[in-house]
Amino acid sequence: MILTDTGPLVALLDEGDSYHTQCVAALNRLPAEPLLTTWVCFTEAMYLLGEVGGYRYQEALWNLRKTGRLALHTPTPAETDRMTALMEQYRDTPMDLADASLVAVAESHSLRRVFTVDADFHIYRLVNGAALEVIR
Repeated sequence: MILTDTGPLVALLDEGDSYHTQCVAALNRLPAEPLLTTWVCFTEAMYLLGEVGGYRYQEALWNLRKTGRLALHTPTPAETDRMTALMEQYRDTPMDLADASLVAVAESHSLRRVFTVDADFHIYRLVNGAALEVIR
């Protein structure tokens, strides 16, 4: 599975988004496996899509989940604790909760690939020091 940040979720569904074309092209290069996101990113995307396109865009995001193209991860207590530590570690970047949730899931599920338009993912490191592979 490929971790997916808020930005691509919004850009894929909003044709007016400045990253739309880039994210559609990136998605077309990816394997046809489900994208994995966190409830934090999903919530953030729902809010942003509602702002730009109303329920029509939000429904499209729900449909990605319904069709199995998007899987939602609920954080474990250990992942939640790790999010706190990550946000403290990267407080000068700063790291937001959505980014921390993705890094925590990457660590707990041994995932390295993240679909994002956020340059901060080039800075973040997993607990073992490994860099994430950013897909744009």
